[in-house]
Amino acid sequence: MSRNARTRFKVGVVQMACGTDPGKNLRRAVEGIGKAARKGAAIVCLPELFASTYFCQREDASVFDLAEPVPGPITKALGTVAKKARVAVIAPVFERRAAGVYHNSVAVIDRDGKIAGIYRKMHIPDDPGYYEKYYFTPGDLGFQTFQTSVGPVAPLICWDQWYPEAARLVTLQGANVIFYPTAIGWHPQEKDRYGTAQRDAWRTVQRGHAVANGVYVAVANRIGHEKDGEGAGIEFWGSSFIADPQGVVIAEASTDREEVLIAEIDLDHLEEIRRNWPFLRDRRIDAYQGIDRRFLGAPEGRKTP
Repeated sequence: MSRNARTRFKVGVVQMACGTDPGKNLRRAVEGIGKAARKGAAIVCLPELFASTYFCQREDASVFDLAEPVPGPITKALGTVAKKARVAVIAPVFERRAAGVYHNSVAVIDRDGKIAGIYRKMHIPDDPGYYEKYYFTPGDLGFQTFQTSVGPVAPLICWDQWYPEAARLVTLQGANVIFYPTAIGWHPQEKDRYGTAQRDAWRTVQRGHAVANGVYVAVANRIGHEKDGEGAGIEFWGSSFIADPQGVVIAEASTDREEVLIAEIDLDHLEEIRRNWPFLRDRRIDAYQGIDRRFLGAPEGRKTP
C-alpha cells in the first residue's frame, strides 16, 4: 500500500460522566466531539447510552420514555455537529423502534451529517446491576461494517466486546477499526477483591481482538459513581483506550476524569502487521464446523443432537 494522506487518519474517543439531564449529556458529548475535531480527529466515538445515566441498574417501565427513534433528536443534533466539524461520529442511542420494541443501538454518522448505518447490540447481558434484557430487544441486523469517509469501520457495543466471533465477523467484512462504546465498571463491594482482575480482563480481551484480527480497536467508557436503584451503584472505571493491530495501547484515559483521546490510524502499519501475522490467511475455514452450535461437549456415553 503506497503511503499517502488516505492511509492515515486520527480517531477520537470521548470519555465522559453521564448525569440525569439528557440535554446536559448531549451538550457534553458535543463539546467532546468538537475538542476531538480540533485535535484532528476524523471520526469520534461516544460512550454507550451517553444521553442518560446507566438506567439498567433497575427495572422500571417509565425509563422507556427516554428512548427515541433513529433518525431522531440525538442523531439530528449529532448530524449537524458532524457536518459542521467535518467529522464522523459513532453515536449510541436508546432506540425506540416501535411500541414495546427497544434497542441499544449505534448510529454511524458520516462527516456529511448523514447516517451511514445502524447497529443494534447483539449480546444482551443480565447481571446484577446490568438488567439489560428488561430494556433491550436483541439486535437483528447482524454484525456490520459500514463505509465511511475514513473507510470501513465497525461499531460493537459493550457486552459484545467479550465475544471473539463478533470482532472476527466485522473484520471479515473489511473493518479497519472496531469501535466499542461501553458502560462498564465495578460493583463497589467487589472492587477491592476483584477489581484489578476484572478491568485487566476487559482490557486484555479487547487487545486480543486487535491482535487476532489485525485491526485497530477504540473503546469509549464513562466515568463516575452512578446509583440508580436500591443497590450500591456502579463505579464506572473509565480507562478508555485505543490499541493498534499488535495490541499496543497507543492512547489510554484515566479511571476517573473526563478526557478526549486521540490516536492515529495507520493503514500501512495494519498492512504490515497482517503480512507478518497472517492469521486471516491461515484460518482453517474448512474445519470450523460447530462454531455455530451452543455447546459441543456431552457426558461420556451420550450424544448431543
